[in-house]
Amino acid sequence: MFISTPQLLKSVLQDGAFDSEETSTLSILDHALEYICESSACGGAFIITSQQNNVFAPSLNIVDTAKKQVASRFIDERSQQAGFTQAVTEDQALMDALLDSRLNLELNIEDFGAEHDDPQVQVILQRLPFALSQLSSCQHVEISPAITVGNVTVMVGTLYFSHMLQSTQEQGNTLACRHFILEDMAFQVASSKELQRVSSLLDSKEKQYQELFQQLPMACALIDTDNCVVMQNQVAENSLPLLVGQSLFSILQLEDHSLLTDTLHIVRTGVLRQAYCEIPLRTSIQQHWYKLSFCQALNSQKQLLLMVEDISERYRLADELSFHSNHDALTGLPNRLQFESMLEELLNDKDDIPACVAFLDLDQFQVINDLSGHQAGDQLLQEVSKRLKQLLRKGDIVARLGGDEFGLLMYYADEESAKQVAKRICHQLFDHEFMWNKVKHNVSASIGIATFDRNATDIYDVMSQADAACRVAKEEGRNRWHYFSPDDPQTHILYNQMAASVDITGALANNKFELFYQIIEPLEMAEDGLHLEVLLRMVQEEGNYVSPGVFLPAAERYNLASRVDRWVIDNLLRWGGENLHVWNELSMVSINLSAISLADQKFMGWLEMRLMVEPELVDKLCFEITETAAVSQLQQAAALIELLRPLGCKLALDDFGAGFSSFAYLKSLDVDFVKIDGQFVVNLCQDKSDEAIVKAICQLGKDMDFQVIAEFVESEEIGRRLKALGVDYGQGYAINKPTPLEELLTGKRQRWLT
Repeated sequence: MFISTPQLLKSVLQDGAFDSEETSTLSILDHALEYICESSACGGAFIITSQQNNVFAPSLNIVDTAKKQVASRFIDERSQQAGFTQAVTEDQALMDALLDSRLNLELNIEDFGAEHDDPQVQVILQRLPFALSQLSSCQHVEISPAITVGNVTVMVGTLYFSHMLQSTQEQGNTLACRHFILEDMAFQVASSKELQRVSSLLDSKEKQYQELFQQLPMACALIDTDNCVVMQNQVAENSLPLLVGQSLFSILQLEDHSLLTDTLHIVRTGVLRQAYCEIPLRTSIQQHWYKLSFCQALNSQKQLLLMVEDISERYRLADELSFHSNHDALTGLPNRLQFESMLEELLNDKDDIPACVAFLDLDQFQVINDLSGHQAGDQLLQEVSKRLKQLLRKGDIVARLGGDEFGLLMYYADEESAKQVAKRICHQLFDHEFMWNKVKHNVSASIGIATFDRNATDIYDVMSQADAACRVAKEEGRNRWHYFSPDDPQTHILYNQMAASVDITGALANNKFELFYQIIEPLEMAEDGLHLEVLLRMVQEEGNYVSPGVFLPAAERYNLASRVDRWVIDNLLRWGGENLHVWNELSMVSINLSAISLADQKFMGWLEMRLMVEPELVDKLCFEITETAAVSQLQQAAALIELLRPLGCKLALDDFGAGFSSFAYLKSLDVDFVKIDGQFVVNLCQDKSDEAIVKAICQLGKDMDFQVIAEFVESEEIGRRLKALGVDYGQGYAINKPTPLEELLTGKRQRWLT
């Protein structure tokens, strides 16, 4: 048997471990049994081994994978060997007890059947005699403790026959030696079998790795320290222009080398366990984009595992999405976002290119929509778009800003050349014949022009000038153009109103807004907490407040409404978090959303994420949208409801009844509140028609399960009349005037009407 660790390793690794596990195992056991019989001067010896394998089970306790084996050797009684081995093999309880025992046992024939404190020894005493009954004259048994090495457990036993007892007793002083031999043999057998198991497992793992590597559904390769391909799977061979021994850099364009170098360095130095880069590869005439992911292969050669994913389709879709996000779907022209981006680029251009900006509005466009329908209006917009591209100079830009409004950017243009372009457009559009269902419509446009000012604070200064000039053109009778001049009283007044008192971008940048609140008072119900509507005021440099009625229309006109709404929601939730005790006392907090925000997918995505991180606040929120916005953007309004409902928020319709005679759209919107437009409330006590409308809306609320809020409650008399008609809530100066939110110290309600 093995007498040293090197011999043990040599025997295990060279004795067929990889060719035949069973053959090598029998060889190990035969050598061990032979050595035990010679060293212990016994008549026979037996070994029981148990090997477990947890390749597929993370814990050996989950799946019983034990494989047990019994081997024996007899010096003289060879004919009895098979019977004894079979008897032990078939007695599962006996094998388990022997493999669980941790004691050196010396058992004489008279010991069997006796009682023992150790449960494992008790099983051995009861069940071993049956196996020994296969032998004719066995009188004495010595059993080693079970030895465990890794996943292998081994016990060794020796058998002494009647004619050997006297010599064994005479050698009593060698009992400790015999015990040592048994334990040492158990350890060596367990060690050799564990080494054999591990070596076989490693060999199997290597084969599994190779097979798995080849069967992976994505292109994979091993990369050496010189960045060359060492090995690649079948997918890589079929789809990539890579050969074994070839450098990765050879298939990259020169400008992409630094990106790949940085990615490899990050993984090799251990900054990240895995890193990737997205690079176009030279595979054919058509360019393909690939994602190259690298991680350490964890081998001695310090190789990297490369995984390659073709992401060309994603890049194609991204380009397509970029086009759609920057262009108008109806006309194919650049949209407002792209137009403003071009203006920003021009403002930051160091070449100081002279340019002019123009706004163009179609005259009486709504009449065409009303008479012939929106399809006719869309057709006209498409025809006008094509005509404008033909009428502009080469290199100039025309964009659809929204509705019937177009933006023109004329490069290398001065006042005179811009006027010539505007004059040509006005004349040509006026001569354009637009027929729809045999109905002829007149087409004309009003154009406002402004010189692109390099010293402007931002692009909105220039856009405001062009917009002001366009308004002047409309006021002067339409079908004409007007050039902005700061010395012109008309444009000067319009521009100052827009630029001086409505500096929305400056207010957003410098936090020059302030939140106010106004109470929405229950007229009948007993509520403990306040129901508030959050209002917004702009703070001027001198400390004066600007009403939202002044700056919000401009915010919507210049596509800033979403930024304003974001500021309101963000600052309201911040105040709620800082004043949680007041917030928890409130009944409800209403916030206005503009129609622009409702149609802004980016804003709606932000809103959902912002609300989800404030779970302790959102169930008090109620979002108000105007009836006009809800009807014109019914799909977006329904999407808003789907977003808000799971979060516990409510929805209200503002300015209800202001401009629509049909309420059929209410069937599509599950609103919680409807706010009656103030024009039906302010003269309620004097006008029977207003009273009838309010009463009808209240009945509609009862039938459709929404609550009614009346605005413009300017007196207690109006409040009592609203209460009598069944209105649920009132809001107006008679209840309270808008107050800075910072002054709200309690959310408890004090009853207004007694």
